[in-house]
Amino acid sequence: MPSMASETARARQTSPRVAEIRLQPDDRHNGAAMTASLAARLLLIDDDRRLTDMMAAYLGQHGYAVSVAGSLAEGRQHLAQSEVDALVLDLMLPDGDGIDLTRELRASVQHQRLPLLMLTARGEPTDRIVGLEIGADDYLAKPFEPRELLARLRALLRRASPISPVAAGGSAGVLRFGRLSIDLDARQAKLESQVCELTAYQFDLLVLLARSAGRVLSRDQIMDGLKGEALEAFDRSIDVHVSRIRAAIEDDPRHPQRLLTVRGSGYVFARKQDA
Repeated sequence: MPSMASETARARQTSPRVAEIRLQPDDRHNGAAMTASLAARLLLIDDDRRLTDMMAAYLGQHGYAVSVAGSLAEGRQHLAQSEVDALVLDLMLPDGDGIDLTRELRASVQHQRLPLLMLTARGEPTDRIVGLEIGADDYLAKPFEPRELLARLRALLRRASPISPVAAGGSAGVLRFGRLSIDLDARQAKLESQVCELTAYQFDLLVLLARSAGRVLSRDQIMDGLKGEALEAFDRSIDVHVSRIRAAIEDDPRHPQRLLTVRGSGYVFARKQDA
């Protein structure tokens, strides 16, 4: 698979301002994946013009409608004026920090559940963990392979789509655990009448654990269940998302009663709650 550098020749020239790039999809990709991607509108916020040109060209060839913004100001303007299905956001930008925009989006009703992939050139795990803690759904370190970017975006968009009865492996409805209810159709969890604020990734993680209530799931099993592919067992993003879920569904996140850690094994969702 070619790297991002090899895509330069195919990158379409755009203006320095927000520009929409639409390329014909590669006819090697068809079927359900193509149908889903054709409907997806992506916004890339990154000040690296060469990189965004290459990303837009590559993603455009796979059927996505891609818009590019070179600053936080341009990104905010685009988000205010246009609908977006997923956001790829650089951590460091000329007019601010991507983390600040992530906080803004997660605090807004309109973009609270917008799938968000954060890009970072920093090597410190702390930077990635902070991004996940304040609401990013996934992260990707630079430099990266275009296929990995594409795979992660597809996974984010799948998780953001409503869960159908067949895809979910069960009947549509509401999962109930004491005072906690998980509405699969509305993609919403409530503790009594209070809505639990969760990202799309965190909601799917909660559903995965709830459907396996009473069974210990390892990090490998969780990652496989969420993304359909094996990832590194030491990926600490799972721990971060579990922490966020606990903050939303537990009465006291420091002493969880619903989502429990089994040391050396993984996590288990309590079958009986509020007994």
